[in-house]
Parts: sequence; C-alpha cells; structure tokens
Amino acid sequence: MAQDFERNIARNVGTSASTIFTADSDDAVVGINVANVTTSQIKISVFVTVSSADHYLVKDAPVPASSAIQILDGGAKFVLQSGDALKVQSDTASSADVWLSRVDTISE
Repeated sequence: MAQDFERNIARNVGTSASTIFTADSDDAVVGINVANVTTSQIKISVFVTVSSADHYLVKDAPVPASSAIQILDGGAKFVLQSGDALKVQSDTASSADVWLSRVDTISE
C-alpha cells in the first residue's frame, strides 16, 4: 500500500493555542519544526488534546531569535487517533511558524 504523506502549516502562531491538525483517522506524525520569526527568544509548547485533556510533547521550550526547533528527531514518530488535535502555542504574539509532516491513514 502506498503511503500518503501530507503537511500542515501555520504562520505567526502566538499566545493562543493554534490547532495545526486534527486527526480523522490513525495518522503518524513524522516531523514538527517550529521556527521563531522574531528578534527575541520565545518559548513554545506543542501538545495533543485528547478528549479535552492536553498531553505535552514539549512545554515552554526556548527557541532563540531567528532559529528553529525540531520537536521529533532521530526518526521518532507518534500516532494521532481520530479526534486528537495537535496544537502549538508561544509565549509571544505572532512569533512562530510551524511545519508538520505526517502520514495520513496508517491503518484501515
């Protein structure tokens, strides 16, 4: 079966949690990059909301000015099930760009 690679992006994420992707099946996240688009350090949090409970992948991670952070590295992956929402939040308004890479519908 061929894999269906997809991406989701968000610009200028700020102090309100931004939903990057909500799963509609079993989906594998294979990469998350968060870039600081400001001239000052920011702190970012990446989490998954499951049945209204937040589960953090990273919380308040510092990202230097004009730099980026990879949330997954070394070939790490994680699975989102239908209804799970991946969200990103910064401590600074309009400060982060997010790129999410995923495999859509990993099982049937």
